[in-house]
Amino acid sequence: MPMPKSPMGCPMDALFRLLAGPWTLYILWILRSNGPTRFGVLKRQIQGISAKMLTERLRMLEAAEVIYRDYEPTVPPQVTYGVTERGQELMEVLDDLSVIARRWYDRDHPEVAGIALQAVSSQ
Repeated sequence: MPMPKSPMGCPMDALFRLLAGPWTLYILWILRSNGPTRFGVLKRQIQGISAKMLTERLRMLEAAEVIYRDYEPTVPPQVTYGVTERGQELMEVLDDLSVIARRWYDRDHPEVAGIALQAVSSQ
């Protein structure tokens, strides 16, 4: 199942359904910023997400071939997630959204201009 089906048969609707889920874009942003990342690290970097929700989002992105899952059968098991070639196609769009987000945030919150989003992208 590379992308969810759109009831309207519209490719944009299908893509929006894939990306609009809770935490989805934030997970992609962290993987884009950090490169391949272990599950536990992802969980710590996304404050407020439950392990169940993170697992659900990761499985959905993996099923859509946007991210990959690398499982190492060690003790304890090591599970690492990264962006696939297909997922790389979204990175330019995420970068553009980041520029807009920084500009809007700085304009709407001049008292903390540039601080909050820099902290997120440097994690």
